[in-house]
Amino acid sequence: MSWLNRVRNSIPFLPKRETPENLWHKCRECDAMVFTKEWEENLNVCPRCGHHARIGPRVRFDQVLDPGFSILPPTPVREDPLKFRDSKRYVDRLRAARQQTGEPDALMNARGTIDGRRAVVGVQDFAFMGGSMGLGVGAAFVAGARAAIGDRSAYLIFTAAGGARMQEGILSLMQMPRTTVAIAELKEAGLPYIVVLTDPTTGGVTASYAMLGDVHLAEPGALIGFAGQRVIESTIREKLPEGFQRAEYLLEHGMVDMVVPRAELKPRLALLLDYLTPERKAAA
Repeated sequence: MSWLNRVRNSIPFLPKRETPENLWHKCRECDAMVFTKEWEENLNVCPRCGHHARIGPRVRFDQVLDPGFSILPPTPVREDPLKFRDSKRYVDRLRAARQQTGEPDALMNARGTIDGRRAVVGVQDFAFMGGSMGLGVGAAFVAGARAAIGDRSAYLIFTAAGGARMQEGILSLMQMPRTTVAIAELKEAGLPYIVVLTDPTTGGVTASYAMLGDVHLAEPGALIGFAGQRVIESTIREKLPEGFQRAEYLLEHGMVDMVVPRAELKPRLALLLDYLTPERKAAA
């Protein structure tokens, strides 16, 4: 044994410590590495650049609703009505999305309170096939709106979608008038319908229930539009302004009522419910 090996073997090395893989979170906007605990405590918003990351329904419910809320059961719908297949079968894509998210479809509802004000809240999950709107999303929206009517409370929807679900063809587009009718039922009942636009909200969702609210809020930096920027530029053959289709640009041009950081969202919603709920009007 050489002297180098003898010296190396005589040095008492400490055992290597195991580091959890989820100890850090990398911000997709500024690439900053943030402790996962700090990231979650900051409501999934980057403390360095303020980027609002996409979050799922259960995280959103925990952030917006008071403890003790209940999740509404999903409404059964016919799956794969067109027997659609592209590079994969539609049923296989649904199965993969359900395994990834643990949810039955791209929209979930919960019944609860926001700082003591009763509300039914729906949240779209972009992680479930891009939050695309199909029969399941349409049925969930109608169920959420009618649950709010039954409770005599407001219905709030957090939108996040790439548009209609192409695997369901014309049936997905039929959800646009279907959800519009549900909103008309809310208005006929004299109940508030509040929309919170999150990143991204595009396509048929923007062309229907995302733009029919009594009040429209948006998270900072959210992408909101119908067609994509490149499609519009190629159609009109003009260069679009910087920040086009972002929440702040739409606020300046009157398409949304306010842009609210996530940390301020719950008290702002509670304030709106104070103004809009019929119980407050009756008490006055």
